[in-house]
Amino acid sequence: MNRHAEQSTTVRGVVRAVEGTVALVEVEQGGCGRCHEEGGCGGQNLTQMFCSGPKSYRVDNALGAQPGERVLIAVPAGSVRRTANLAYGLPLLGIIGGAALGTAFAADLGGVLGALLGGGLVFAWVRRKTAVGSGNFSPRPHIVDRLDS
Repeated sequence: MNRHAEQSTTVRGVVRAVEGTVALVEVEQGGCGRCHEEGGCGGQNLTQMFCSGPKSYRVDNALGAQPGERVLIAVPAGSVRRTANLAYGLPLLGIIGGAALGTAFAADLGGVLGALLGGGLVFAWVRRKTAVGSGNFSPRPHIVDRLDS
C-alpha cells in the first residue's frame, strides 16, 4: 500500500469500467464509513437518503486496476471539506465579491453583471483545478491496492 492510504480513510469497491487513468468503481458502502465517529461528515447518511442503488464513483487508477477487480480506495483526509469548499464556498464568494464590486461601479446592473462575471470566473477556475490530468492528485479518491491478488 502507498503512503496516501495511511493518511486517508479507505473503502472497498469493485472496478466496473476503466477510462484511461480513471476507473469507475462501485463501492460497498456509501461515503467513508466514519459517519458516527468524531470528525465524520455524515456523507453516508446523505447518500443513503438520496440514492437507493449501488454507488459508483470515478477514481484515479494509477495502479491500472481492471474491470472486475476488487480494490481499496483511499479518500484523503479533509478531501470532503476541501471539495465542498471548492464546489460551494468559492463560487459563492466569487458571486458575492463580483456583485459588491459591480455595484460599486454601476449600481444594480453592475451588481448583476459583476455577480455573473465573478461566478463564471470562479467556476472556470474550479473546473480547471479539478480536471482529470491537472496534476492535482492528492485530494481525489484513488485506488491504493488490489484486494484480489
